Amino acid sequence: MKEKKLKLRMPHVLTLIFFLILVVAVMTWVVPSGEFERTMMQTSTGERSVAVAGTYHTVDKVLEDGTSLRQGIWQVLMAPGRGIQSIIEVLAFVFIIGGVFQIMTRTNALTIGIQKIVNKLGAKEILIIPILMALFGLGGSTFGMSDELVPFYILIMPIMFDMGYDSMTTFMTVCLSATVGYAASTINPFAVLIAQGVAGIQGNPQLIFRMVQWVIMMAIIIGFVTWRALLVKKNPEKSITYQDDLVKKKEMAGNVDFEQDMTTRQKLVLTVFVAGMVLVVVGLVKWGWYMNELSMCFFGMGLLMGIAGGMNETEIAEEFLTGVKDIAFAAMVIGFCSGIMVVAQEGMIIDTILNALSNLVANASNALFAVILYIVQSLLSLLVPSSSGLAALSMPIMAPLCDLHGANPEAAVTALQYGNQLTNLMSPVAGTTVAGLSICKISFGHWWKTIWKVWLLLTVVAVIFVAASASM
Repeated sequence: MKEKKLKLRMPHVLTLIFFLILVVAVMTWVVPSGEFERTMMQTSTGERSVAVAGTYHTVDKVLEDGTSLRQGIWQVLMAPGRGIQSIIEVLAFVFIIGGVFQIMTRTNALTIGIQKIVNKLGAKEILIIPILMALFGLGGSTFGMSDELVPFYILIMPIMFDMGYDSMTTFMTVCLSATVGYAASTINPFAVLIAQGVAGIQGNPQLIFRMVQWVIMMAIIIGFVTWRALLVKKNPEKSITYQDDLVKKKEMAGNVDFEQDMTTRQKLVLTVFVAGMVLVVVGLVKWGWYMNELSMCFFGMGLLMGIAGGMNETEIAEEFLTGVKDIAFAAMVIGFCSGIMVVAQEGMIIDTILNALSNLVANASNALFAVILYIVQSLLSLLVPSSSGLAALSMPIMAPLCDLHGANPEAAVTALQYGNQLTNLMSPVAGTTVAGLSICKISFGHWWKTIWKVWLLLTVVAVIFVAASASM
């Protein structure tokens, strides 16, 4: 009789989140309840409700009207639904974003556009790497380019092989650039905008600083990938994937069509997309747009891209619904994470946790405070890889913690961006990284060995950005 081997596997993310709801419900029985006095203040991020330092006081577990703050099984089972209700404005934005980008994906404009750029470079082949990385980095920073990366590995790998580069160059050109661009988000709706929405920050007040961050982070990785690609071309046998690539080259021979022409309609789609993104930036900076205005702008972009792409009203509606369906999982993660906060709020333990954390970091400099924020977000990312889900989970605590520490709450958003995405870059449970490595047929061992030094540099720079954000 064969012995069954014990296989360890990571629980589903919704299972983990529901478990956290249970844990927080138990905490409402054990952790003292309490609250800060709050006041509306005009801050650099707009008018927000801010906890007043030094006003924390405990509250009895049973209120004067007989209401118990101890959360039981009924409250636990209601938590996901109430979490969804509490963050409905953000979820509406998420669903609209999902539908709009599905419409753009259906037109195939972005894929063909990048293909045309590659073809036109011709003899200036080394420029392909920085140009493509800048484009993918912009995609990650502006519209959260992530799941859309899959076709580009297949498109770009034969080109890299023909130019004398390896499959690791392909993976880094696509995934590394998009992920670091996502980390250095400027107007990414799934990272910065949702995190700011949950934290009550309006108008993206550090947008210019975020642009500077993007330039610096992209310069680091573009320089590294280009330098490494040149070394591989000079000595192909030194590539960590050399032996595996010999097989891949045979498998991919003749499988990709590089001669597709970009239609006028696809050019119009890209024009609408670029114009829409410019309008989003102007709306954030000049008019202080928030969730509803951003939803309006993106929805309008979706309609115009569908019309420009030659789709009829039924096709636009169906593609929109397909996008909503595809984004539903992310929306449920956000809703369930908000359920954790609902239980904590009903049990009045959030301010108790805030008071404890505030006391721990009371004498910490902004630099040390930034390190703490970053570490917390990185650890949470192992449980909740989704940037939008992590925002719903952590922002209700991290933003007020910044207020109590006297730091700009934008630091909590910056810590979330980098802690989440740089962790996902090395995490075996991060979908984007796993998918890219799988398509390129690269092992995690080879990936970690190639990237760890640059990853450490990116982490140090990210913490510096968080500290600067806190001080602004």
